[in-house]
Amino acid sequence: MSPLSRRALVAAALAVPLVGCGGRPAGQGAGTSPAPRPSGPAAHSSGGAAPVRLEIPAIGVDTPVMRLGLARDGSVEVPPVGAHDRAGWYRYSPPPGRTGPSVILGHVTVGAYGDGVFRRLGRLRRGDRIVARLENGTAAVFAVTRVRTVAKEDFPTEEVYGNVNRPEVRLITCGGPREDDGYRDNVIVFAAPPAAPDVAGER
Repeated sequence: MSPLSRRALVAAALAVPLVGCGGRPAGQGAGTSPAPRPSGPAAHSSGGAAPVRLEIPAIGVDTPVMRLGLARDGSVEVPPVGAHDRAGWYRYSPPPGRTGPSVILGHVTVGAYGDGVFRRLGRLRRGDRIVARLENGTAAVFAVTRVRTVAKEDFPTEEVYGNVNRPEVRLITCGGPREDDGYRDNVIVFAAPPAAPDVAGER
């Protein structure tokens, strides 16, 4: 990822606790200021084939993937709340399979519709397989390296969006106790190619 793209990506994430999860949209009422909108090459897309489907066999996920940008308040968009919940790829992050952290968001619950597509995300374990199918017919395969649950107010922006020298994936949803305006925490799954040193032998 170029330095310009990385700066735009991190800037766009600064306002975020992620994700709305069927409550208020991320960032609203959270005491955060809107993030600057990306400019330059990163303002339109990060290039490469976008993901169209996500499969996580260990937790029964097989979902279409939509594209997400920025909401009007400058926070990262989340997928719409509806009966047919699906995951969303943050289009200012690299597509899965390209160098850098590809960010995919999903709900843990979808209001009156019940469970969200990422309802079991916190159950993933090291070595579990993640497959992102791309619009050009290819697939990018990853294995979980770690799972973190963090308070939204302590969201690790640099750790999630910071530059890396290989293709990686971040899956993000809500977690922890339910509060009046949504969930207190975020669940973040980190994944890398299965042959990477920190996941080799875990398949």
